[in-house]
Amino acid sequence: MMPTVPVWRRLFGRPLAGCESGHVLVCPPAVLFAAPSAWRRLLRWLAAPTPWARPADRRLAAVRDEFTDALSDLGGSEALWLRTRLERARTLRELWHLRASLYNLVAVAHSQHQAELRLARLNRHFPTRAPLSGFAPLEP
Repeated sequence: MMPTVPVWRRLFGRPLAGCESGHVLVCPPAVLFAAPSAWRRLLRWLAAPTPWARPADRRLAAVRDEFTDALSDLGGSEALWLRTRLERARTLRELWHLRASLYNLVAVAHSQHQAELRLARLNRHFPTRAPLSGFAPLEP
């Protein structure tokens, strides 16, 4: 009888070292549905800055501040570019995509361990999912 091999292993081969045990994937926040242009205009109008801050605006500002704090001890043109991108980010999804740049800058300036620590603090703002259900064996 042939041993069962999980589909993900057949498609992608052996996972990277350390991914077999309890690894949690950090996912980007969901995007709104693809709306017709009238809906997009309405959503943009609703997302415009107002004198009072909505909870989503306060959350985005808090996450942006944490990203900026993670960059506080870095200098150079790349760090300046990343700070500019952080200031211009309008959604959590945009901030999620900037995590890799932040990781690279910190890893080069300090160490990979320091970059992983800073990224772990930022990852708590984004949704997570478990990599496997546990029903399929890990080894073939």
